[in-house]
Amino acid sequence: MVARNNWRWSTSLAFQLLTARAFQTSSHRHLPAFFRASRFSAGASSTVGLSVSTAPATDEAACVSPDSENPLLRSWKDEPFNLPPFRSIAPSHFEPALEAAMEAHISDLEAIASSSSDDFDSILGAYDRAGSLISKVGSVYGNYVSSLNTPDMQEVQTKMAPILSRHRSKCYNIPGLFEKIERMHDIKDEMLEKGEWNAEQVRLAERVYIGFVRMGAKLDEDSKKEYADIQAELATLQTNFMQNVLKDEEVWEMVVTSDDMEGCPPDLVSAARQAAIDRNHDGPNDHVITLGRSLVEPFLTYSSRRDLRKKAFEAWTSRGELSEERDNLSIATKILRLRKRQAGLMDKSTFAEYQTEDTMAQTPENVMKLLKDVWARSKDAANREREMMEAFLTEGGEELEDGIQPWDWRYYAEQVRQANYNFDESELKPYLSLNAVTNAVFDVSNKLYGLKYVKRDDVEAYHPDVNVYEVRRNKAEAKGEEDELVALFLHDNYARPHKSSGAWMSEYRSQKKNLVYGADPIEAVPVVSNNNNFAKGSGSTLLSFDDGVTLFHEMGHGHHGMLSDATFGTLASTSVLRDFVELPSQLMEHWLSEPAVLKEHAKHYETGESVPDDLLQRLKAAQLFNEGFAVVEYTACALFDMAVHSLAEYGDDFDLAEFEKSYLAEQGMPQGIVMRHRPAHFAHLFASSGYAAGYYVYQWAQVLDNDVFAAFEETGNVFDSETAEKCRKYIYSSGNTVAPQELFKSFRGRDPDISFFLKNRGLV
Repeated sequence: MVARNNWRWSTSLAFQLLTARAFQTSSHRHLPAFFRASRFSAGASSTVGLSVSTAPATDEAACVSPDSENPLLRSWKDEPFNLPPFRSIAPSHFEPALEAAMEAHISDLEAIASSSSDDFDSILGAYDRAGSLISKVGSVYGNYVSSLNTPDMQEVQTKMAPILSRHRSKCYNIPGLFEKIERMHDIKDEMLEKGEWNAEQVRLAERVYIGFVRMGAKLDEDSKKEYADIQAELATLQTNFMQNVLKDEEVWEMVVTSDDMEGCPPDLVSAARQAAIDRNHDGPNDHVITLGRSLVEPFLTYSSRRDLRKKAFEAWTSRGELSEERDNLSIATKILRLRKRQAGLMDKSTFAEYQTEDTMAQTPENVMKLLKDVWARSKDAANREREMMEAFLTEGGEELEDGIQPWDWRYYAEQVRQANYNFDESELKPYLSLNAVTNAVFDVSNKLYGLKYVKRDDVEAYHPDVNVYEVRRNKAEAKGEEDELVALFLHDNYARPHKSSGAWMSEYRSQKKNLVYGADPIEAVPVVSNNNNFAKGSGSTLLSFDDGVTLFHEMGHGHHGMLSDATFGTLASTSVLRDFVELPSQLMEHWLSEPAVLKEHAKHYETGESVPDDLLQRLKAAQLFNEGFAVVEYTACALFDMAVHSLAEYGDDFDLAEFEKSYLAEQGMPQGIVMRHRPAHFAHLFASSGYAAGYYVYQWAQVLDNDVFAAFEETGNVFDSETAEKCRKYIYSSGNTVAPQELFKSFRGRDPDISFFLKNRGLV
């Protein structure tokens, strides 16, 4: 998932922690393109094609003080690559820094509104450059509230959420500003015809105008005030929702002994023991299962203790409602009512109608057409899988009086997988150490796009577990004689207290060429962060295959940021339509399944031996087993999301838990499966508005990514250089400079074909 951090365009300033690889293990957060900043490294070749404005836009240097006691407000020019001064930053620094940054941002926008000039650079160019300080400070803030959200940081977040939301609303209501934006929008086609603007300038005029309209710029004054009030209240509620989930994940634990972990593989036992140590349990035989997905899912898969599986599962699926003090169902209901009012102000009958208007899908009906088709197929597949498990139980003389329950499904599916396909996931894990899979994804990145990763142990990040890399383009690919610095990459892989669950990509600064006056060229170089939540082993950290796919997925998002090649930051990187943003990430997943990649990189963490061919063959044979379950638990969430946001009203007697129960029953939810994300912890929907009425995007993008990968397969070489170059150009580098439908057509030469997706998911 992408956590887009762009202070100008984000849908919820409080925090866009959203998610992503919804079909498999982790959720992946995208912080919307809202936080930006930038800089370059000593010894790096100069950046080509930069456009440093000479217009009198605010110079970031004018907004910072070298004598400030606040490290967020000092110049970072003495830091490596102008990275944030992580070692000096404390939660108390954020509030005053954000206040100063908001003031500077408003000053930038007021200067545009009052300018006597009406040319492109004075209005749209300056608008794209505005808010450099809030982009810089805000990017650090956004990343801290997801990756280092200590109690002190949560206090700051709770206080700042409505303040930042009102700032965002104010940005769209500067007197005279929208009139200038609208004027640019009105003349864009004429200016293109005359040859005075290029296509990217036209696209910027279009997207900025749409952003203003969708934020209420055309409303009357009373409605604008109400819209701003709604946004501020949503920001507070969404922050509270996420913090409640984090608290439940932080405090709940199941302490067990090694005997209680009967059936669990050694690496899981080791991880549970490490979790006990991390949580200060002193008993020599203490082990802990937490609500982190990388611990609880394997426990549900391997533990032979049905009573303990039930206990862990019920807690895991009840996050956000484990305590009366943290009642997320009531918060979610308030959010739904506010979104309905928001949609009404925009003359839409439902929030789903409002939300899908600015997507590839365009309407809820188009979304439901895809979801319903996949739902019918996946239900049939899941029911067949349950029948196989029931037959397995009967053959073994085992009987479950209440049938296969949700806490049983993973366990018996694994038993059937081992019996029918002779494949045991724990047999593969020793070949998938975190180091091995990281090397694999870096190698694939190099073979496809010429990128190489240089580890910088001397560069300090915000936590000791975070690795920092220079990302450079091979000499053969670089335009100059020296390797070209493409990006900085922060890799934060382990679960820990105060870190949000799931997996996500975010940015400390985004790529751009339209730099503020006096900017250092390093500011064009993106700083990309990938965040995972793998259970840290006491020795080597071993990953499941799904964990490996998650790591590849996030690198796909990372490529979207690193390979971005847009002039304007507003259109760069992951600032694309929501149902396109998961294409680059999900596309990258395919390469981990390639035998050549596994043979080269999947090496035993102790012996260094390559993974046996026989094991790879068994992996391939078993890969589609239990896909019905995986697609059902995801699609149920997407259907629920669209249905609950399509309701005409939420009366005083509306009960969200009852709606979940009755709606899924109407849809024929297969026995033994629940929604992957139940309402009280459905962060995609209620910790931000970004994926609300938009959770379908993963499936929409799967249609696209399977089609794109088929183009590689059709060449006979999944590393075909010509196809990879087209992919870089149209999928990873273009950002939002071109409409996503046109980008896909430019790559494939036609509209998307769903057949590749259905085949690869075993649904035909």
